[in-house]
Amino acid sequence: MIAACATGSSMPPAPAEGHPDTVDVEAAVRGDRAAFQRIYQRHVGRVHGAVYRLAGYDHARAEDLTQEAFVRAWQKLDSFRGQSAFGTWLYRLAVNVALMDIRARGADPVGFMDEDSLPDHGETPFCAAEREELEHAIGRLPPRARAVLVLHDVEGWRHEDIGLELGMAVGSSKAQLHRARGLLRKALGEDS
Repeated sequence: MIAACATGSSMPPAPAEGHPDTVDVEAAVRGDRAAFQRIYQRHVGRVHGAVYRLAGYDHARAEDLTQEAFVRAWQKLDSFRGQSAFGTWLYRLAVNVALMDIRARGADPVGFMDEDSLPDHGETPFCAAEREELEHAIGRLPPRARAVLVLHDVEGWRHEDIGLELGMAVGSSKAQLHRARGLLRKALGEDS
């Protein structure tokens, strides 16, 4: 079970010269499993945090996607060229794994929130459960709207990058973001 959950919201910075990733990646490419284990321990929190948000805050799905991302990283390690930080490469690979899962599931009826099915919360008092309520509401967004919202508002991606990654026009990315925000406002009982 994955115990770590990332709180950061942007891609990791490029490593400094002599960064442990550099040494461990070179060793892991040669088959050193202990080196890959160190890579895993250094990056599992950030990877899990990103896929957890993209998976609609579904713990079990996020764990599966995190594991899938690290399996793919191990399989594709020799394709890492060092043109970016290893953490950036791994992060993008993990996001791609999560996005492929979203595409494969299509409009998942379990995670789909239609505007007529939203509860009327009225005024919600400030409490410790607000974060959970927000995560639940994000998790119930339609998959593509959720992906755009998470990538743009949480992960800090530009609409151009989101459009390329999700195979949609920049305008569609902006429209999905607007839709997601509107559904969230309605789900959380806020006025537009």
